[in-house]
Amino acid sequence: MNHISGIPRLQMQMSSLEDSIDQENPVRFIDAFVEHLDLPKLGFY
Repeated sequence: MNHISGIPRLQMQMSSLEDSIDQENPVRFIDAFVEHLDLPKLGFY
């Protein structure tokens, strides 16, 4: 019977989505734009 091997537990790395997005990615502009919107004034609570 074949054995399925996974990754060793001691080599697991934690990373965030923030770390994986390049500084020049356009999504950063969208994030900054939405962050400055006054959502309650626009009807979002």
